[in-house]
Amino acid sequence: MKKADVFEFYRRLAEANPHPETELESGNAYQLLVAVVLSAQATDAGVNKATRRLFEQVTTPAEMVALGEAALKQHIKTIGLFNTKAKNVIALSEALIADHDGQVPDDRAALEALPGVGRKTANVVLNVAFGAETFAVDTHIFRVGNRTGLARGKTPLAVELKLDRATPQPFRLHAHHWLILHGRYVCKARKPECWRCVVADLCAFKPKTPPPKGSSADAAADPTA
Repeated sequence: MKKADVFEFYRRLAEANPHPETELESGNAYQLLVAVVLSAQATDAGVNKATRRLFEQVTTPAEMVALGEAALKQHIKTIGLFNTKAKNVIALSEALIADHDGQVPDDRAALEALPGVGRKTANVVLNVAFGAETFAVDTHIFRVGNRTGLARGKTPLAVELKLDRATPQPFRLHAHHWLILHGRYVCKARKPECWRCVVADLCAFKPKTPPPKGSSADAAADPTA
């Protein structure tokens, strides 16, 4: 995608959603870290449902350790891989207490050294909690980057690095949120909704998906209707 098209791509997404935010609910950096760890192979909605009561009780690593692994499992048992995730959350909470005075570090290496925290999780925390210009490549961003031609790559890291090089100011801070939300609600995995996409003419995906039969968009596209 040409530089001018990349700028216009983001400009349109920004115009449609000027203040994008993560859909994971949290009250501080620690709760955000826990929520992102829990969100692996799970939906944000599912995580939020499980953490609302948990986060009423737990706001710090010390409170999580005091809660204990067994009680944590009861809170998050509706989330996939909850046994492993509960073990990791307790372990990362203990590590934060032992190594970081109970605070979430704003350093990538320190974050990735925590149990259950990979590059994507670290990128989300650095961006949302600390305002870093990072690109957390999940399945949505990986798909959007490759499908649109914005940032093609065979691995999440390859897509991340291309996004980092290609994304201009003033869009870098919120870029990954725009891309995630676009992939989640418009550029869907099975069938992208090209007929209502604000960047369809800039996108390399072909053929474009037509509107559903009988919809208002379908009628508007059909001059005989």
